[in-house]
Amino acid sequence: VVGFALQYRIGQLYMISKHSHEQSDRGEGVEVVQNEPFEDPNHGNGQLTEKRVYLNSKLPSWARAVVPKIFYVTEKAWNYYPYTITEYTCSFLPKFSIHIETKYEDNKGSNDSIFDKEAKDLEREVCFIDIASDEIPERYYKESEDPKYFKSQKTGRGQLKEGWRETHQPIMCSYKLVTVKFEVWGLQTRVEQFVHKVVRDILLIGHRQAFAWVDEWYDMTMDEVREFERATQEATNKKIGIFPPAISISNISMPSSTRSAPSSAPSTPLSTDAPDFLTVPKDRPRKKSAPETLTLPDPSK
Repeated sequence: VVGFALQYRIGQLYMISKHSHEQSDRGEGVEVVQNEPFEDPNHGNGQLTEKRVYLNSKLPSWARAVVPKIFYVTEKAWNYYPYTITEYTCSFLPKFSIHIETKYEDNKGSNDSIFDKEAKDLEREVCFIDIASDEIPERYYKESEDPKYFKSQKTGRGQLKEGWRETHQPIMCSYKLVTVKFEVWGLQTRVEQFVHKVVRDILLIGHRQAFAWVDEWYDMTMDEVREFERATQEATNKKIGIFPPAISISNISMPSSTRSAPSSAPSTPLSTDAPDFLTVPKDRPRKKSAPETLTLPDPSK
């Protein structure tokens, strides 16, 4: 079990770095601001990572007209594997945040009480993610990354057929407690539901890739994957070519009720599709800022 847990951790770190690099381009993508060891009095030694996910060109045209030119989502993660915490905030929406707690166990998702000590007063919806059977957005689909068809040359794992969770070994589960807050009256429920859908897609795509890339990371040690992470992050930052912001943006701290711990969600840009309720009608009348003609008073009168 310990050996497979280490495999999972290495595969996860490899996937996050490679995925971020693939999704980045000049001015867009994932910039690593901080990645260094961190010690917590309760959770012990871990890794603190801060990233900025730049999204401007990913947004629909109507949104680009109202957001700052330099628009990004900040991800801060505290990884004390097998317990992690990830927090997301937005550079111009101080009332928006995502908090994800993650715990890993060597089972097939059968522990229904793993988060019973946390946030008992919150309403929860349990969502199972099957990396082989669940559908992903069509634009992200690659047959080479489909667990139903992929078979590892080094490990013999795959192809994952119907009911694979009941028979496949080794197996472990990533449990995530996701809290989304958007404290804007009238939009809160819809935006939070939309973000939960986006987070689910990100987790599904990332874990499918980690499984399908197993032959690339299987022989790596932890030191080797950390070096791969460092080199890839450096290359990704250069690939993005971040420009200095044209406006001043202050950091918004998380609510005091936020719990301390790390996370593992992939740094994947949020969905490019705007929810229907935010769409601006095309036939909206345009206001005039001044009359079409201007008559000046006659000085002689």
